[in-house]
Amino acid sequence: MITQSASLLKSLRREAVALFLEGVAAANPEQAVAAALAERSARLEQASRIILVAFGKAACPMARAALPFVGERLVTAIALTNHENLESIDGVEVIAGGHPIPDEGSIAGAAAIEEAVLCAQEGDLVLVLVSGGGSALLCAPSPGVELTDKIALNDALIRSGADISEINAVRPIFSRLKGGQMARLAGKAKVLSLILSDVPGDDIDTIASGPTARPRSSACRALEVLDKYGLWQNLPAALKCRLEQMNAMTDATATDFDNVENIVIGSNAISLRTVVRKAETEFGSVVHASDWLEGDVLDAAAELHRIARAAAESNGPVAVVCGGETTVKVRGNGKGGRNQELALYFALLNELQPIDRQWVFLSGGTDGLDGPTDAAGGIVDQGSPDWIRQQGHDPVSSLETNDSYHALACSGDLLITGATGTNVADIQIVLMS
Repeated sequence: MITQSASLLKSLRREAVALFLEGVAAANPEQAVAAALAERSARLEQASRIILVAFGKAACPMARAALPFVGERLVTAIALTNHENLESIDGVEVIAGGHPIPDEGSIAGAAAIEEAVLCAQEGDLVLVLVSGGGSALLCAPSPGVELTDKIALNDALIRSGADISEINAVRPIFSRLKGGQMARLAGKAKVLSLILSDVPGDDIDTIASGPTARPRSSACRALEVLDKYGLWQNLPAALKCRLEQMNAMTDATATDFDNVENIVIGSNAISLRTVVRKAETEFGSVVHASDWLEGDVLDAAAELHRIARAAAESNGPVAVVCGGETTVKVRGNGKGGRNQELALYFALLNELQPIDRQWVFLSGGTDGLDGPTDAAGGIVDQGSPDWIRQQGHDPVSSLETNDSYHALACSGDLLITGATGTNVADIQIVLMS
């Protein structure tokens, strides 16, 4: 017999997942690209030739959406995406690379894109389609830097707890394409970059490390980040040499970027507005908790739990919505991701300071992939920690060893959506009856 309480929790879980998927749908890459290009049809028609390059987790659907608009002017089309989102597209060379850790496919894909952009001539248009994950995928090591060096650095940055802005302050220093360098390669050709944003404030310098953004002098900033997280001392010699060379250079603004247009066509903020509007039709009180949830995942969970407890004092059904991208300090060898850790810790905090209502909490990555797992994140309720213990797992120990995946798997609390083909960071939803 299903109790009224259990039935209510199931209903809240279904509603939370439905709201999350509404947010994902709002970042639909095909619709966003089609709308942007429809507004710029005259510009496409003025181009002598069109070179199309797409990179990121949404590269395939973005490239597919662009094809009807480029027509016979298209001379080259390349899409570089992660293995999970790989698909065949007629007329497009599709290449799979590693994410979050670059691999040989990332190198090959970046080289193909570099060659294509270098062929651009005056009168041509380089159409660049950028989405989340593009920085790791577009791996073009600067001279003297090996792939193994970049992998080691990327892995160290991810494990250090550095946020995405800090990570992307370091990456361009060791790349031939990031930090505005792709736009430079296009020479006198026009560059139109359509961007799905997965970073706070939709800063084009940060998204995919800004390959078409006006470059900033970031060597000093990169040094600050490496020092902050104690990574400089163990940096490979080739990377130290490159950073020292770049730090001595001041020519960060020599290139005129008047031929470049960067347009954000989808973002976490747009998805959150969609979730909030939908939630307002079902819940009497909707709290937009944060424009960008960031920082250590444990601190973020504590802040969200505090907000949820305060919101629970309202009358009637309540929803708390926010989004962003937290960071995880890797301490153990377990399996998980930031959204799974956020969900697990939220449930554990509730045991110490209970929310005086029936509730569910969902935290998920809009790309459908949380860390190196097949889950988008986690969805928990007040009974989750006990369910985990009944299945023979210690949720506290799982959190300490970064093994949130197995803890949530045994309680049936993993959020599984599959790869979504888009990426605008994460969405968090608390629903209370």
